[in-house]
Amino acid sequence: MTYLFPNYSRKPIEFIKGEKNHLFDKNGKKYLDFTSGIGVMNLGYDHPLINQALQKQAAEIWHTPNLYENSLQEEAAKLLAGEQDYLAYFCNSGAEANEAAIKLARKATGRSKIITFEQSFHGRTFGAMSATGQAAIHRGFYPLLPEFVYVPFNSMEMLKRELDQHTAAVMLELIQGEGGVIPAEEEWIKELAEICEKNGSLLIVDEVQTGIGRTGTFYASEAYGIEPDIITLAKGLGNGFPVGAMLGKGKYADVFQAGSHGSTFGGNKLGMAVAGKVVELVRNPEFLAEADKKGTAAIESLKNKLADNSVVVDVRGKGLMIGIQLTDSQLVGEALEQLEQKGIMVLKAGTTVLRLLPPLTITETELSEGIEIICQVLEELAYV
Repeated sequence: MTYLFPNYSRKPIEFIKGEKNHLFDKNGKKYLDFTSGIGVMNLGYDHPLINQALQKQAAEIWHTPNLYENSLQEEAAKLLAGEQDYLAYFCNSGAEANEAAIKLARKATGRSKIITFEQSFHGRTFGAMSATGQAAIHRGFYPLLPEFVYVPFNSMEMLKRELDQHTAAVMLELIQGEGGVIPAEEEWIKELAEICEKNGSLLIVDEVQTGIGRTGTFYASEAYGIEPDIITLAKGLGNGFPVGAMLGKGKYADVFQAGSHGSTFGGNKLGMAVAGKVVELVRNPEFLAEADKKGTAAIESLKNKLADNSVVVDVRGKGLMIGIQLTDSQLVGEALEQLEQKGIMVLKAGTTVLRLLPPLTITETELSEGIEIICQVLEELAYV
């Protein structure tokens, strides 16, 4: 008997311990983690410096409401902004960050229409779900919030047709995660940013999954050479502690005055202590360069090893966000099952893609070991 709603499809595994880049279930079985808890544990498990930051703050004070100053929020916001002119709003999740982004865009522009993309994913709260371009996620919850328009990804024709004087923002992921690990084309993104600016529409980049070093740069938008009006973050920001953030350009400071938006737990002391330490560690240029190097090597290795595999359609991604597209969805299920048995945890994206999101701290040896087992399983499936 369970006292939980069955809104998750759960595997009969319970992890009770994490150690660096490995997980241990309650039966003592060890797994090499290529999921990072769905892109969350970018710095792996049981990281001593993050543990220390959390424990130190827990011994002092856990929570103060946002009625008072919070120096930990200021410190984390400064680290997230880096050299750019961004202000931060802190919340508890990616969906909440996207809700804040939608509100800021509409209030800043006085417009209501928001363009997003087919196969996108922005969360499951009502605004974030309405921004998500997947009918399967909408099913059963109609009517959605009005004035969200979905257009094809990596295509200009319909985007230009829909972008008008009523468009508050264009909102997208630079690599569609849940949709199948689909990277945006660089020239398309640059043109998109230009036409948004000309039209007075804000560019919102959802970096909930691609941010905090996942793609080899601190923000994926850096590699694309763009500076979004709004960036949303979560997942890797807290390395397992629930924390999200929306960054908006400083010129929008007057838009979010007192009472415009808020969160009781957003920016709580524990979350800020952790987030500050995570950003400090990940934003190290040497660390990011190493993560990028490992990701590039992993993608190249997978492409070479799987080039002649009859069940593999494509290998794509950036940094340590990698998708292996297979010929059908049944094969994905079989691959996940076999990899799990062999002690490798990976994810599904879309219907036909294996998604690899190992911790950025994974060693080259561990990465090679995991890739070898993945390729072995896919080779076996090709000959079934």
